[in-house]
Amino acid sequence: MFDFEKQLSALAEQTVLCIGDLMLDEFVYGEVTRISPEAPAPVFAANRSETVIGGAGNVARNLAALGARCIFVGIVGADEAGRTLTAALNAEPLIAPHLVVDAARPTTRKVRFVSEHHSTHLLRADWEMAKPAGSENEKALIDHALKALPRVGAVVLSDYAKGVLTPRVIRAVIEAANKANKPVIVDPKGTDYTVYKGATLITPNRQEIAEATRLPAGNDAEVAAAAAALGKAVESKAVLVTRSEAGMTLVAKNAAPVHVPAYPVRVRDVSGAGDTVVAVLAAMLALQADFEDAMRAANAAAAIVVGKRGTATLSVAELRSRILPAASLASEEKILFDWSLLDERLKEWRRQGLRIGFTNGCFDLLHPGHIKVLAGARAACDRLVVGLNGDASVARLKGNGRPVQDVHARAEVLAALEAVDLVAVFDEDTPLKLIARVRPKVLVKGGDYKHDEVVGRDLVEADDGQVILIELVPGHSTCGMVERSRPPKAR
Repeated sequence: MFDFEKQLSALAEQTVLCIGDLMLDEFVYGEVTRISPEAPAPVFAANRSETVIGGAGNVARNLAALGARCIFVGIVGADEAGRTLTAALNAEPLIAPHLVVDAARPTTRKVRFVSEHHSTHLLRADWEMAKPAGSENEKALIDHALKALPRVGAVVLSDYAKGVLTPRVIRAVIEAANKANKPVIVDPKGTDYTVYKGATLITPNRQEIAEATRLPAGNDAEVAAAAAALGKAVESKAVLVTRSEAGMTLVAKNAAPVHVPAYPVRVRDVSGAGDTVVAVLAAMLALQADFEDAMRAANAAAAIVVGKRGTATLSVAELRSRILPAASLASEEKILFDWSLLDERLKEWRRQGLRIGFTNGCFDLLHPGHIKVLAGARAACDRLVVGLNGDASVARLKGNGRPVQDVHARAEVLAALEAVDLVAVFDEDTPLKLIARVRPKVLVKGGDYKHDEVVGRDLVEADDGQVILIELVPGHSTCGMVERSRPPKAR
């Protein structure tokens, strides 16, 4: 089983070779305000613009954003856009560009006019020459790629059909990578995929695979059949079909098709999402993940970047938080030993106008009584802070043999609960100092306390807060559980 928790931290040790069509992406944000008096055309009032590395360069950007290194091979023109791209790539510490300058062609440049309010693309202007690279440039591209091959764990062919990935370049790279046992991931273009013969993984979208195979690709079964046909025709080990809101379908050689649904997200901009998918697939295969695990990581990554504007990237932290279960991330997100960090979190919650609640305890052996109190406490507020006694504090309060579990184990169990938003550890015998720091509007304890016995009651009520006592679950107590667990003689 692929260990995402462990392997994602190893991304910084990976290097991927990316070869493809480099572009300069510009996004101009604004709104259409009126119709021009000069002609029946809308007038776009521009507010701001952003310029980023696009096309195959966006694969390199995504790899670098994940912490992996990328050796990038491509072509630029001898123009301002080419100089801008060269400087931008050289400024990326994790990208090593090897660019061939072709004075006979312009650098591919795309300018998108985007509605600031609706996040919709209104118009795109392109500067490009979709012409195959000449023989001298082909040789230079191949030389750069083959020289880099021994240093990488995977290869990406990012084909935008602008002339870099000619049949000669594609064949030379795939054949050399296969001999070196390096996986090749292809983001294809066109309808004749036989040029990619022998690639490890090909990643068409639903429309592309339908056109390439001349087969329907409407439902799961049709997409799987088309992918199987394509895989057989190009002798690849796997085909992964990206299907937008329908998710992804993987058909690997000698394996049953795997369909994964898309994550439910608000889509802001799909520009460059395919580049992100290819980058994550390459990084995962470099880490020796299998095809299905790589697909699941790529599917999570796509959900993140389509929720951002422009040609976007993502971080390892973002990918990790989407792939891993919330409980596995809870300890680092919810547990605080440093109260200065607590202050920062509380400040943000108050800025949002959230009602903060507080309860506390030793929580040595979690039982239904604890769950009822915690759930009740969370129901009475927007964010619940749980004060947790440190080990020395528990020992002083409960006596010999306590706590049964150390503070880290107790905190992790609490943090995994949905009802708990934050766990703050305190070492005093009472949580009074912590309550004064939190200043909750709701203070909750179990029904075994009387109202005037609740520590911190005066502070909370003086601040117009309230104290809530929650009825206990009969027959459940940590002391009773500890006593019953002891051997007869020890009692």
